Amino acid sequence: MTRNNLAPTPADGPARADPQATSPDQPTSPDLATAVLTSAEFELFAQLGRARRVSAGERLFRRGDLGTTMYVVGSGEIELDFGEDLVAKRLGPCEFFGELGLLIGDHARSADATATADGELVELRHEEFQRLVDRDPGLVSHFLRRAIMRVVLNEQGLIRRLRRRNHDLQSALDNLHATTHQLNQAEHLVRTDELTGLYNRRGLVLHLQERSTDGPAGGMGLILVDCDRFKQVNDDHGHLVGDRVLQSVASILRSVVGPGGVACRLGGDEFCLLVPAATPADVMRFANYIVSTAQHLMQVADEAATAPAICALSVGACLVDPQADWNEWYAQADAALYRAKRHGGDRVEWQDLPPTPA
Repeated sequence: MTRNNLAPTPADGPARADPQATSPDQPTSPDLATAVLTSAEFELFAQLGRARRVSAGERLFRRGDLGTTMYVVGSGEIELDFGEDLVAKRLGPCEFFGELGLLIGDHARSADATATADGELVELRHEEFQRLVDRDPGLVSHFLRRAIMRVVLNEQGLIRRLRRRNHDLQSALDNLHATTHQLNQAEHLVRTDELTGLYNRRGLVLHLQERSTDGPAGGMGLILVDCDRFKQVNDDHGHLVGDRVLQSVASILRSVVGPGGVACRLGGDEFCLLVPAATPADVMRFANYIVSTAQHLMQVADEAATAPAICALSVGACLVDPQADWNEWYAQADAALYRAKRHGGDRVEWQDLPPTPA
């Protein structure tokens, strides 16, 4: 092979070699740490290398392939695709690639190499490279220094890109965690009563919908709780005192709800408790405890206190019909609660389930 049939022509575009870099003894500069051969290097490589014609779209090797050949672009263009989010490189006349395979042997290629235009390459294998060393060791030494500089700079650039990508990934992960936390907080706020920390009505509905995916809600009891003469508390002592009373009722419900149960403020001074229960006696133990706890707190309250911290409670209770929906459960417990209020409050009333139609 001779330089005449591979040297870049005006039609190929200007060679990107430094025109001053014609002497192997010239000190290297940052511009020399590139993939561009000097004119002297290209001439020697073209003389001793093997010519290879390539067509547009032809793949020279894939990322991960083992190789021992270096290539120099005589004409045309080669694209190096490093995959993932790394920027591809386009190499033109007098530029080289694959030198680590030549220098190290059986080096795993770091990119896919594909011809993007028809052209000619110079292939250099171990035997050709050895002849280069024998022919002009000074020029080859200069080339090797530049090749090593290019490898080091490429590795440093890769490290910087990886660090930036890791930083971007960490930032994205932090943003994801923050967004997830905000979504969890938003969901908590949507489901939770702000004053008492119990489920609100929407939270109860969502909970029941989630339970319904596991089948009918069997073995449960429903307890409705209403504060007796709560309006008078607000009228006599103000809404801040009324809020404290509601928080005290919520604390009682929270203390008894247990695993598998749900405590909810339905609105105003009305609460409910959904508890695991197989029999009316199971439900009544919860209901009676709620009323008796409020009574005890009222008895032990400081007689000198000018404002109440709790009030008497009326409670209606029933078993949950696994074949019915929330509205039917609520209607049964509400009927019992209405009787409790009608009889003066501060008590529990039970409502049996209606008979199942034959």
